[in-house]
Amino acid sequence: MKREPGIKWLFMDLNSYFASVEQQENPALRGKPVAVTPMDTDYTCAIAASYEAKAYGIKTGTMIRDAKKMCPNLHCVPARHDRYVAYHNRIIEEVIKHTPINKVWSIDELSSRLPPNKRNIESATKVAQKLKQGIWDNVGQAINCSVGFAPNSLLAKIACEMQKPNGLTILQQEDLPGPLLDLKLTDIPGIGINMERRLNKAGIYSIEDFWNIEPKHARKIWGSVQGERFWYWLHGYDFPAPETKPSMIGHSRILDPQLRPPNKARLILRKLTMKAAHRLRKKSQHTRTIATSLRTECGFKSSVQIPIQATNDPFLLLQHIENMWACMMQYAAQKTNTDLRFIRIKKVSVTFFGLAMHDAITDDLFLPSLQNNHNSAIKNEALTQALETLQARYQKDVVSLGITPKTSVGYVGTKIAFARVPEQEEFWS
Repeated sequence: MKREPGIKWLFMDLNSYFASVEQQENPALRGKPVAVTPMDTDYTCAIAASYEAKAYGIKTGTMIRDAKKMCPNLHCVPARHDRYVAYHNRIIEEVIKHTPINKVWSIDELSSRLPPNKRNIESATKVAQKLKQGIWDNVGQAINCSVGFAPNSLLAKIACEMQKPNGLTILQQEDLPGPLLDLKLTDIPGIGINMERRLNKAGIYSIEDFWNIEPKHARKIWGSVQGERFWYWLHGYDFPAPETKPSMIGHSRILDPQLRPPNKARLILRKLTMKAAHRLRKKSQHTRTIATSLRTECGFKSSVQIPIQATNDPFLLLQHIENMWACMMQYAAQKTNTDLRFIRIKKVSVTFFGLAMHDAITDDLFLPSLQNNHNSAIKNEALTQALETLQARYQKDVVSLGITPKTSVGYVGTKIAFARVPEQEEFWS
């Protein structure tokens, strides 16, 4: 491998994104401390905080009851994931006017491999300035971003983190390791607390220590080739990471207080299952393992995981879920010594594992199943396709399987995960 001088990559990070969208939507919140919450209660955590709130020490994960003590004039707003996705899509449309997008890493992060004629400080600076101005002009004045340039996407992300909010940092190959030496090990994306402990155990306590080891030593510390890759990226080499395929699909939800009785919580779990099944089908995948869980208000947890014959039939998946729900509820009642009618369920989730394309499926004859006969399977597929056609046409659930209780945000289950941006259609119900 060969290192090239200069810069090749841009990395963009939207600053305090969820809170910024709320400030853009409501001008009265601009310049004020804002915390975005999963629901309207003091007994939850902030999932985002504006920079004005961060000045008081409030950050992601801060309990709202504590946050209000830290900042008595804190404005708490319930999360609106549908709006954040809508703004995300508008931002993507703006960014591609100024630079190609190679990867969307999350709802608020993306990277771009610069065209050859933009790989100099003057041109890169103009790209960043136009990108920022375009977002202000065409998306919203309250939406800020930090931009980093570097020889590869990892170093560009590190550069992006060096100046926030609204920063612009250029880290050239010939600058290395210079600016990196001021960082802590955990400032490097990919090095968390556990990896830091492993590095410390190997006698590495600083970026300089890590910089000076051999790449094979890094592989040994990580216990995989990823450590060696990481060493080369930090030294400015540019090569792609191997593609990874999703290993699971699922949805979970913290229930609104009015949805915590078992009969309503069960309906929410059914809806989550239907949404996860829809995602399975869009990817033309089947699941071979289902896991579902619940957590009560008092903190008791119950979960079931079963292997099944590979399927993406939502009707068949619902049959499994009904059986699993009955098992979980019976177990919860026994262990908590509580009548089923009085159990209050705070969270439900469903996850599909063992994903595979249809052509790669080889079923185990000994797996338990709720296998439909051939005619039923054909009818289920026809009905499912009809439901999906109606949903696509009217952009909402005009027909649903059973009653779905109304939630405070108007849709069920869909939220933004760390590395997954939901499609807008997931908010139709």
